[in-house]
Amino acid sequence: MVQPKGNGRQETDPALRLSRFKAEVMMREGYNVNPERPDDVKYEVAQSLGVTLREGDNGELTTAKAGKVGGAIGGSMVKEMIRLAKQRLNDQP
Repeated sequence: MVQPKGNGRQETDPALRLSRFKAEVMMREGYNVNPERPDDVKYEVAQSLGVTLREGDNGELTTAKAGKVGGAIGGSMVKEMIRLAKQRLNDQP
């Protein structure tokens, strides 16, 4: 049986699994990720790209700057998903 984690969500919760995956990928990319708050990595990514991002309202943030941050995170995640898919295909009998 799957045991509930800290906030009561189960390990099989897709949102929780995605957050954990994001944290693992971004840690491998060299970012400092708090395992309890993996979505906060976006602030470190933004800082490394010279984008001002803060909690709450970021109304002055341009689409291009938001895309730089999201692209850096999403791109790393997509690369890892492709790597995992290739590995699974190679491991099939």
